[in-house]
Amino acid sequence: MALDPRWPLALFRGALPIALGLMLWVAIAGGEQERQETLKAQPEGNATILAERRRHNELIMMALREAAQTDENVAQRQVPWRK
Repeated sequence: MALDPRWPLALFRGALPIALGLMLWVAIAGGEQERQETLKAQPEGNATILAERRRHNELIMMALREAAQTDENVAQRQVPWRK
C-alpha cells in the first residue's frame, strides 16, 4: 500500500486551524493575568461605593420580598411608592 501524495497537504490543512486556535488562546491567556491585576486595582474597593451598593441591594431585596409576599402586582404601582 503506497502513501498517497495528498496526505501531507491534507494533514497541513487539518492542523492549520488547530495551530491558529492554539496561538490565539496563548495570546489571550497571556493578557488574562494583567486583566485580573487591573480588576483588583479598581477604585471600586472604596468603602463608600461598597456601602452604596449594599444599600441598593438591600432595597432591591426588600422590593422582591414584598412582591413575593403579596398577591398584588407590584409592577403596576404608582411611582414613587412607599410601604
